[in-house]
Amino acid sequence: MRRLLIKHVTTYHYAEAVTLLPHKLLLRPREGHDIRIESTELVIFPAHQLHWQRDVYDNALAQATFLEQGSLLSISSRILIQHYNDQPLDFLVADYAVLFPFQYDVAERVDLEPYLSSNFAQDRLVLNAWLRQFWCAGQVVETYLLLEWINKAIATGFVYQQREEPGVQTPETTLTRRAGSCRDFATLFIEACRSLGLAARFVSGYLYTSPLQQIQGSTHAWSEVYLPGVGWKGFDSTSGQVVGNDHIAVAMSRHPESVPPVAGSFQAITPQAPVMSVMVEVTELSE
Repeated sequence: MRRLLIKHVTTYHYAEAVTLLPHKLLLRPREGHDIRIESTELVIFPAHQLHWQRDVYDNALAQATFLEQGSLLSISSRILIQHYNDQPLDFLVADYAVLFPFQYDVAERVDLEPYLSSNFAQDRLVLNAWLRQFWCAGQVVETYLLLEWINKAIATGFVYQQREEPGVQTPETTLTRRAGSCRDFATLFIEACRSLGLAARFVSGYLYTSPLQQIQGSTHAWSEVYLPGVGWKGFDSTSGQVVGNDHIAVAMSRHPESVPPVAGSFQAITPQAPVMSVMVEVTELSE
């Protein structure tokens, strides 16, 4: 078991006092058999009311409604978790799904349908051409190996770039540029899986890195694929690894653009270009 402390501070500075409209926050890790939350602290300025809810994907979503104007918006989250997913390769796929291609159980497929539909159907021809290096119609291959090949091909064959721009690149753009951010790589992997008939979804959260590495923690994005007998299994196409206890999932979605950590807007008398700063720190604590 690993204990991780997550600090996430987002600030917006405005040139003058503005009216802040409701903001949606996706900052609380997804609890389950692998993650347990010990404590949480969420400090927001200016004065506000906070309401918690579950969104359509069952993510823990907080909505802040502000009671006064301000020239500064500050959102500070501090969460201590226990992470138990220290053996990510210890799983067995159901017999009928060990080899690809296979068909999902009819009852499960009804619920999986949103995660089988492409978000970028216009890129299907380019994507399928790229996928032929891994699988062609008529071939039989171990399902996990196929996913590993695709995952590692993205991690080793593309250049990682941090992008501050909102949204994600289309799969065709990523394939053409041979570069992208973690969310771009996750999007490419998801669309590749869906093109093959495998249910996949987008995951946003945090990544723990050891103190020996230059960056100690960050927001991160990866994918999950539904494997019969296993459930939703995480694949990180930035590192090429199966997701383990250094990944802290916060929110999942069918579409990669629908789960930013902070989303909201404001009204101002004069045009505004707020200055945003984000600090994320993920540290390991002794048991």
